[in-house]
Amino acid sequence: MSKWNHARADLGEVTLHYVTAGAGRPVVLLHGWPQTWFMWRKVIPDLAAHHFVVAADLRGLGDSSRPDGGYDKRTIAGDIARLLFDHLELDRVSLVGHDWGGPVAFALSAEWPERVDRMALLDVPIPGDGTDVFFHDRWHHAFHWIAEMPEALVVGRERIYLEHFYRNWGARPDAIEDAAIGEYVRAYSAPGAMRAGFEYYRATPQDVADNQALLAANGKLRLPVLSLAGTGGRGRGADVVLASARRVAADVRGGAIEDAGHWLVEERPEAVLAELLPFLDEA
Repeated sequence: MSKWNHARADLGEVTLHYVTAGAGRPVVLLHGWPQTWFMWRKVIPDLAAHHFVVAADLRGLGDSSRPDGGYDKRTIAGDIARLLFDHLELDRVSLVGHDWGGPVAFALSAEWPERVDRMALLDVPIPGDGTDVFFHDRWHHAFHWIAEMPEALVVGRERIYLEHFYRNWGARPDAIEDAAIGEYVRAYSAPGAMRAGFEYYRATPQDVADNQALLAANGKLRLPVLSLAGTGGRGRGADVVLASARRVAADVRGGAIEDAGHWLVEERPEAVLAELLPFLDEA
């Protein structure tokens, strides 16, 4: 098994914690809410056998620092670009984004198309794709948009709130094991972490405007895109995420991961790898 290295990159406004493993063509793993880099633990070993893997904690989350602002996905993509291209001095990368990590991957690909080989989107549509699918049937989006109230209600009760998602958004209540839930709760119980997570949602109107401007200026992404989603739980579903990906990118493939919900990487890592590894290894 490849050794996993933990490090921090001081990027000025933000300090990012990240994990690296393996060697070869770089693959960058971008998590969502309410998770951290740790969500990739089951796929890092197989990916690192073929690639140089970078799994970063996004701005405000995990063990990265928590600035007051900058939670629009264009700014967060800039954080990741500085980590990859300036700090780690990588030339070109492939991106894999789950949940909010997907819109970050899209923004990075749109802003730095010459530096991104290909992108995988896992159970997430792209805000600003021309529809309201990003907002549909998601009560927690509206709750998280409210200023200050979510923090007042959930800080100190992080496990009660977050465990609702871990237990109900997968295909099974035990989709995420107790030890992993404990690690996520540890990270989101840190001062300011829940507020930072809510800011990802509050930035959605800016994300829509930014992505619509990028698409209007440059057209659809032209890099290869793999779109995957689970068939159960409260996942978005393969049809929804494929349709969104096709609205923002010209070369899209993908489908469903059976017996998985929103947490597909943790629920069915072997099935995700069966789709992801051939896609990443294409010339």
